[in-house]
Amino acid sequence: MFTFLMNNAGTILTALVLAAVIFLVVRGMVRDRRAGKGGCGGNCGACAGCGGGCAATPVSKTARNR
Repeated sequence: MFTFLMNNAGTILTALVLAAVIFLVVRGMVRDRRAGKGGCGGNCGACAGCGGGCAATPVSKTARNR
């Protein structure tokens, strides 16, 4: 077991660093989403991807649960 860890230490360390970076990115995205900083900037006139379906104000949690 120890030999396996020593032979693959670089790969294991790289995987751990990559997993930590992915975790931090996802955590930041979740925090932004909860704070109402979603993908929409609120300027639907300049948004080519929303097709008029984006909202200028974020929807509150109570309104989503109805």
